[in-house]
Amino acid sequence: LEGVVVEDQARAAAIIVGKATTLRTRSEQELAGYRAALDYLFAQDWRPLNVGLLLHLHRNLFEQTKVDGGRLKDSDNLVVDRSPDGSVEVRFVPVSAASTENFTVELIDRYKEAITEGRHHPVLLVGLFVLDLLTIHPFADGNGRVVRALTNALLDDAGYTVGRYVSIEQLMAESADGYYAALLTSTRGWHEQTNDPWPWLAYFTGVLAQAYKRFEQRAASDRSTGTKQDRVREYVLEQAPQIFRIADVRVALPGVSDPTIRLSLEQLKNDGRVKPQGRGRSAAWVKVPGSP
Repeated sequence: LEGVVVEDQARAAAIIVGKATTLRTRSEQELAGYRAALDYLFAQDWRPLNVGLLLHLHRNLFEQTKVDGGRLKDSDNLVVDRSPDGSVEVRFVPVSAASTENFTVELIDRYKEAITEGRHHPVLLVGLFVLDLLTIHPFADGNGRVVRALTNALLDDAGYTVGRYVSIEQLMAESADGYYAALLTSTRGWHEQTNDPWPWLAYFTGVLAQAYKRFEQRAASDRSTGTKQDRVREYVLEQAPQIFRIADVRVALPGVSDPTIRLSLEQLKNDGRVKPQGRGRSAAWVKVPGSP
């Protein structure tokens, strides 16, 4: 979505799993940075949500480049469309640099208050947070990547964990025209508080629904062969200690991928056989005593 392209899929895969020893291009550097941001969100207890977290993610994005990440924008910016003929059309005008920090702090405070009150569906609140943060556009570069990385974390925090198994970013990239059209429509009139958020929310919830559909298809495919998931299930129920970590399963079953392990644990959780304990580095799973 932001022009970060690594044509060689083998190179991209090596970067994503952290096995690339050198980064040859700016796109490879930025892909590695995005991986670092996601690693932080999924491997650490990233809370609380605050401006400092946004700065940390932005620093992650550009840590392999010469760009000085981790700073809010210091000059006003525009979001534009550039045509092949060189013409430029302004898509929308973000918040001024001078007002960015205040707007961002207020947005975060309002989001946390709304989540705590629980009067509105959390997926809608995450979608509205994303819309507003994209419109504020707090950084000179990398806004979309910061927001998309954070989207995974906020949905995960609200109980919608599909982003651990299916790339929401890929689904957005596959529907880029719809992404930009919905964003353009719902940011129109934002500064005057007359914008309509529903086109964006319809797109956002549609992508999330599509992610769950893709997850369901993968789960059905895995169940048709079933071998690796059965191995995870057997290990957890018959061999794993009462409290265990994903790393324990990984060591015991070296031929089973992390997504398959996580999928199996989610199914065991839904069956009432295990439950999660802790977050971040202290995250573990506990077998439920007396479960069927």
